[in-house]
Amino acid sequence: MTNIIKINNVSKTYGDYKALNNISINVPKQSIYGLLGPNGAGKTTLIRMLNQITAPDEGEIIFNGEKLNRSHISDIGYLPEERGLYKAMKVGEQAIYLAQLKGVSKKDAEKRLKQWFHKFGITNWWDKKVEELSKGMQQKIQFIVTVIHNPQLLIFDEPFSGFDPINVNLLKKEILELRDKGATIIFSTHNMASVEELCDNIMLINKGEKVLEGSVYQIKQDFKDHSFEVVLKRKDTETINLPDGFTIVSEKEDKNEETTLVISSDKENNPNTLINYLTEKGTIVSYRELLPSINDIFINKIKG
Repeated sequence: MTNIIKINNVSKTYGDYKALNNISINVPKQSIYGLLGPNGAGKTTLIRMLNQITAPDEGEIIFNGEKLNRSHISDIGYLPEERGLYKAMKVGEQAIYLAQLKGVSKKDAEKRLKQWFHKFGITNWWDKKVEELSKGMQQKIQFIVTVIHNPQLLIFDEPFSGFDPINVNLLKKEILELRDKGATIIFSTHNMASVEELCDNIMLINKGEKVLEGSVYQIKQDFKDHSFEVVLKRKDTETINLPDGFTIVSEKEDKNEETTLVISSDKENNPNTLINYLTEKGTIVSYRELLPSINDIFINKIKG
């Protein structure tokens, strides 16, 4: 898979503070890439570099095979965590103005905006002033003006902040659709559940250093501890003595007379050995491998 962004050995220092230290990452085209880290990790500095607000002291950023330059501005859409709409300006008028700044003609801007307003069910907001809208409503407008020029790269910084669950799901659907239509998305958030749901790849940064990078699937595989959850409808109350290499971590009976077992395994053990043994003890209602959440991995790596 080709990369839309290649960041090669980038460093940035502010006085005595090292914001980024020799960071290298690759962002595949048409993917959702999670940029993760605690507050002060260096995420904002990296985002500012991609938007050419600041430049690296060392290293380079490659966009679509070319060194990042001013001509790429129209290919990038940025939704900042701190929103920036003009409060006293009418919504429709402002959206057209911002679209024109991104190179969209007034006629095309009005057409595209009407389509987006209809999709979001907000056509009656067109002539309202921004200050009349709630924070969530303003964020919808900000999202629309971020994507209106169909950029190749979208950078979303905490895009779900302030949204209720219904609007979070609406925005997630739109983000996935944008990716499926060809856009690449860099997604910065502290919401690890959204990372698991949306991201194809992630990079974890801490104190200006890259701590972890890769596909969400592979990272979860790399950090798994070979434990399983089994729900068993037992034949009798006889004690379960597992085969060598398997250990019961917890055991819980429920009102349906089913036993939920959490079982750990030595890495080299074949799960089929466990399944065959438990089948003799009763009916297996469900069986699943327990994988660590991205939230657990995040905490583990940052504290470690």
